[in-house]
Amino acid sequence: MNIYSNFIKFSCLLLFLLPLASCGNPPETTAQEEESLPPSARIPSVDIQAVSRDFLTPTREYIGTTEPLKEVIIRSQAEGQLLELTVDVGDRILKDQTIASLDDTLLNASLARAQAELISLNSAVTEAQSDVISAQAEVESARVRFQQAQVDANRLQQLYEEGAIAKREVELAQTEAKTAEQTLKSAQSQVKVREAAVETAKGRITSQKAVIAEEKKRLAFTKIKSPSDGYVLERLTEEGNLIQTGGEIISIGDFSQAIVNVAVSELDLAKVALGKTVNVKLDAFPNQTFTGIINQISPAAQGDSRQIPLEILLSNPEGKIKQGLLARVKFTADNPSLTIPESALQVGEQDNIVFVVNNQSSETKVIAKEVTLGKRRNGKVEVLTGLNEADKIVSRSSNSLKDNQKVKLSAISK
Repeated sequence: MNIYSNFIKFSCLLLFLLPLASCGNPPETTAQEEESLPPSARIPSVDIQAVSRDFLTPTREYIGTTEPLKEVIIRSQAEGQLLELTVDVGDRILKDQTIASLDDTLLNASLARAQAELISLNSAVTEAQSDVISAQAEVESARVRFQQAQVDANRLQQLYEEGAIAKREVELAQTEAKTAEQTLKSAQSQVKVREAAVETAKGRITSQKAVIAEEKKRLAFTKIKSPSDGYVLERLTEEGNLIQTGGEIISIGDFSQAIVNVAVSELDLAKVALGKTVNVKLDAFPNQTFTGIINQISPAAQGDSRQIPLEILLSNPEGKIKQGLLARVKFTADNPSLTIPESALQVGEQDNIVFVVNNQSSETKVIAKEVTLGKRRNGKVEVLTGLNEADKIVSRSSNSLKDNQKVKLSAISK
């Protein structure tokens, strides 16, 4: 009975395990079938990658410092003691703002003397004009006397011809007429002399007015004004000093735009051109990139370094770029190169053949394209001709490829 019972249990267990054993032996998979095919009949698995643009030439960083657009040293145009200097380093000043004052005591006194002299000269002109009027009156009197003497001489000449008077009386009358004529001419000459004196006096007035204008100009120079907007960079003298004509007062900088001067390697000369924009980073503002414009390119390289000095203009509307800030400048080519990975050249039999994926139909195939290659760097190669930016190329393949061959995309490329 026990033997029969054990047999029944063993039979049930066997019936239970039999289906499980059949599940553990499935039919051959597609992969196994594919592995059983010869290599020439297998569909290659490929990794694909889009053609991209990149700069293969290493980008050099150049260091410079910021400077004002222009720097002006304000000098005194007059001599005197500096009484007041109203600005300090870092102050913003405006055009025509008074920044300093000189002692004007002596100049005011000189101006007063010049103005007093002008008053005196005006009086002299008035007096000379009065003399002209007097001389003109004398001319009129002399003319009347001369005319009367001529009338008397003519009348006596007629009486003499009639035998009424002696000839001597006629001769005396003629002599008086000639004398009166000379007196008239002399009076007329005096008028011209007096008129010339008036013109001379007026000339002195003109000269004196020029002297006064010069004194006023010198007096105005005691108020020293800024020729332009800017910031004070340095005080070059102090209150109380005696300033000579041409003496330095302060230096100011115009920061409406900032300048960065850098010296560029001759290897990067092809990347620079007048008017070209460049990106500039300032350590003072690490999170901001400034756009500069190349304003000047020196025609000569520097000595042994073979570097070319450049001047870059930075817009500075807020005035936050100050003098002496560290600037970092990089120059790049106008257009990045069309690049592919070097591994894409190794999937075919020739080094200048690239396989481009064509998945327009139901089957994914590759097309062999001949390319012209350029520079190589860091696993990338420049493509000069043969590809477009929209192409997708095979970067790796499980087998060698041929033109118009069917392929399948790898898991990372799907």
